[in-house]
Amino acid sequence: MDLYRCVVTKRDLRTFTGQAIEPGLLRRILDAGRRSGSARNRQPWQFVAVTDREVLQRLARCGRFAGHLASAPAAVVILVEEQGQLFDAGRCAQSMMLAAWSMEIASCPVTLHHDAETRAALGMPEGPVVATAIALGYPDPRGRGRLERLALRVVAGRGRKPLADLVHWNRYGRRLV
Repeated sequence: MDLYRCVVTKRDLRTFTGQAIEPGLLRRILDAGRRSGSARNRQPWQFVAVTDREVLQRLARCGRFAGHLASAPAAVVILVEEQGQLFDAGRCAQSMMLAAWSMEIASCPVTLHHDAETRAALGMPEGPVVATAIALGYPDPRGRGRLERLALRVVAGRGRKPLADLVHWNRYGRRLV
C-alpha cells in the first residue's frame, strides 16, 4: 500500500482475531519505530514487545481504556528516558502503527495510567518513563466490537475536520481558499 493511502486509511481498531503476528513481522514493526526521527537524534526509546497472554491481560488492567490489550495478539510498550521525550515517543508509535497497517495489521494506542502496576507487569525498574503502549493484531472480519461501536456512536458525525478549517496561510486568519 502506498504511504498516502496507508496514512489516510489507518484507523484505531480494538477488535482482533486470535491470529498470532509472525515474529519477523513484529520485528519489522519494531524496526520502523527504531528508525523514527527524534530530537537531536537521541533515540530515547526502548520497547517492551509483549506476546505473553498473561502479561497482556495484566496490562489490560493498567489503564482506564486498556481492556482490548487482553485480546490483542501482541503489544509494544514504548519507554523513554524522561517526560520531555513524549513527543519523540509519539513519532515512534505512529511509525510503528503505520508500518503495521501497511502489513494489514491493525493497531490502537493505549495509555497505561497505573504506573506501578505497569512496571510490575513488565518487571520494570524505576527510571524509564512509560510513554504509551500499542495493541497489535489482525482486524476481526466481523467488524468492531461492542465498545468500539459504542465509542463510534458517541462521536458519530464528527469525522475529520475540513482542511479549510485548520489551515492558515502565512498569517493567522488567512484561510485556505
